[in-house]
Amino acid sequence: MSTTHAIELRVRYPETDQMGVVYHANYLVWCDMGRTEYLRARGADYAALEASGTLLAVADAAIRYHASARFDDVVRVVTTLREVRSRMITFDYVITHAESGTRFVTASTTLVSMDRAGRPTKLPVETRELLERDLA
Repeated sequence: MSTTHAIELRVRYPETDQMGVVYHANYLVWCDMGRTEYLRARGADYAALEASGTLLAVADAAIRYHASARFDDVVRVVTTLREVRSRMITFDYVITHAESGTRFVTASTTLVSMDRAGRPTKLPVETRELLERDLA
């Protein structure tokens, strides 16, 4: 398997400010969409993970803005699995204009596995092994 997964989406008007420029927090929403689809593509359904009692909480997020996406642009979110440990997963993201390749954002997030009470817990073995295969 590859450690990357890409999705594309069109910038919607409510994701922009009055000048048609994407509001900065929306890039993190797109990162969330990217990692959710990364997991789904690997057979690790986020909703099923939560239903089983394992929650993934963002413990760290870093983002660097390079250029501004605008209303109606088609953007590509490439999500890369960087690291899997017993209680955490780290992803990197590159968000670009789908046609021109202009880089809008580079980012990373680290997610910690938690139980329903909010205590750190180990990732389910099958989820961890599924993701570790991508890194092998």
